[in-house]
Amino acid sequence: MKVTLERNHLLKSLGHVHRVVERRNTYPILANVLMSATPDGLDLRATDLDIEVTETVPAMTGTPGTTTVPAHTLYEIVRKLSDGADVVLETDGNDQMQISSGRSRFHLACLNPDGFPDLKSGAFTHTFDIAVGTLKDLIERTQFAISNEETRYYLNGIFVHTVDGPEGVVMRAVATDGHRLARVEAEAPQGSAGMPGIIIPRKTVAEVLKLLDGIEDTVHVELSDTKIRFTLGGVILLSKLIEGSFPDYERVTPKNNDKLLSVDRASLSRAVDRVSTIASERGGKAVKLSLTQGQLELSVTNPDHGTANEELAVDFEVDGFEIGFNARYLLEIISQIRSENALFLFNDAGSPTLVKEEGETHALFVLMPMRV
Repeated sequence: MKVTLERNHLLKSLGHVHRVVERRNTYPILANVLMSATPDGLDLRATDLDIEVTETVPAMTGTPGTTTVPAHTLYEIVRKLSDGADVVLETDGNDQMQISSGRSRFHLACLNPDGFPDLKSGAFTHTFDIAVGTLKDLIERTQFAISNEETRYYLNGIFVHTVDGPEGVVMRAVATDGHRLARVEAEAPQGSAGMPGIIIPRKTVAEVLKLLDGIEDTVHVELSDTKIRFTLGGVILLSKLIEGSFPDYERVTPKNNDKLLSVDRASLSRAVDRVSTIASERGGKAVKLSLTQGQLELSVTNPDHGTANEELAVDFEVDGFEIGFNARYLLEIISQIRSENALFLFNDAGSPTLVKEEGETHALFVLMPMRV
């Protein structure tokens, strides 16, 4: 195998595929990237057995062939080569690849490509194109609420499904870790109606979000109840889905919260950030909200360091209401509010709080309180 290609093109593609490769692997070949030189260019493929990323790099192929080399090492070598330089990749009969660029020479050990796994896609039941902005919105505004608890594996991703809304079918993305919940929806792309409810894993979500940078127009999506494939420009990402049933999130979404707080989003965010400076991790980074008519007092008490208080002018009609939240969870939800004011709907100090934007919105958030 022998190919010549431009360093920047190779670096960009390696940047896409090498991220899915884990640093530690039970099987040595999973640390490698599969490289296939064809008349059309150089095909790159990497996998961790749950996600597979494939991309073709423009190249001049002297000798077709296939091999595998360590993904992270190759990426670091190419990253440190001169910008705009030509790179020659060539294998010999001794299971080694020579990387040449200018006066630099590197030799990497190869592994037999016959042992490289193939994450077979199977048949897809639904196919559709979704706008980049829509997909990014669905991911970015729910990703923060994905659970990290491996025991509740069905919460380790974003639940995506279609539902009938008042204005037609919508695609809805939901994530929760039991402490907060994010629900965002958009008009369902043509071809997605009736799709199975799927849970897209946390790592897949993160990779798709990174690959969306620099992509315009639409992303082609194919899915079944076990796998999903994204075609993003010249990159193809195939992923397994999380098996299991996502909990009934409608059951924990408040319906009768009637105490309405309207507060300037930016002012609230800065105030929570300031008072939480002295909050202790041991105390769950708790911040207390004390509400009277027209006023909100934020307070934090840390037995080891002291106290913090700050007052804000707000719209609130009930006299005397107190509730506590984890400061980090509260800040993360506030950061997703895009209107000037954030709306909080309370029931009582022990019940979930609903957080929304002003006006008609396609996003809502639920935050569980904590004792303070």
